[in-house]
Amino acid sequence: MTLVFPVKDTIWNMMPNRAMAKQLAIRDIPSLVYDAVNLEGVAMSLPEVQTILDGITVGGHKISDQNMVINQAETWKHLLSLIENNKFSFSKDIALELHAIAGKEEALGWGEFRTGNVTISGSDYEPPDPEKLDRIWLEMESEISRIKDVYDKSSAAFLRMARAQFFWDVNKRMGRFMMNGILLSEGYPIINVPAKRQKEFNQLMLEFYSSSEMSSMNNFLRSCLNAKIIDNFK
Repeated sequence: MTLVFPVKDTIWNMMPNRAMAKQLAIRDIPSLVYDAVNLEGVAMSLPEVQTILDGITVGGHKISDQNMVINQAETWKHLLSLIENNKFSFSKDIALELHAIAGKEEALGWGEFRTGNVTISGSDYEPPDPEKLDRIWLEMESEISRIKDVYDKSSAAFLRMARAQFFWDVNKRMGRFMMNGILLSEGYPIINVPAKRQKEFNQLMLEFYSSSEMSSMNNFLRSCLNAKIIDNFK
């Protein structure tokens, strides 16, 4: 099922500019990767991330950590290619396509929904059984298609994906890729969660897992947008 997203930001009244949104994302790929891997607990500096993206191995880091860096960057490149070619949609097929890159050799299986049960560290919330995932995805698509504001829509996509834990691993990162795919496809600036806000992010996510109430996380995600970037779209 392919959704038609609204071209509207109802809070800041930004005007969509797809070329600018895409160019800003391309420029920020090293920072996006740096923040993503540090949010996962991989302590790596921005210069180290940039060095790895230049194809040079960095001493003192596990191969798996360096592969995470490479996979994150490659997923961004693929997402941006989908945007450029008007092939992105908030769909299971696209999510699996992106996860096949982002989760490669990190998750138990990549490019497919999990086939077993998982838990979330630090939370009593239990993600749904694997046989329910296809139905939950369709329900989630339907729910998100009815959301009018593009930032409410994109953040709901991320949060619902993270809570359902569709994959063995890389769930929050996948949710953020799909969130930003929605934003880029409509010409709005992406949301990047900075590593320096890791503690706040993790605490709010644990609260969301337990309650399924999205407002606090929605506010947090919006607060990650730089005011000067918002001004660029007015």
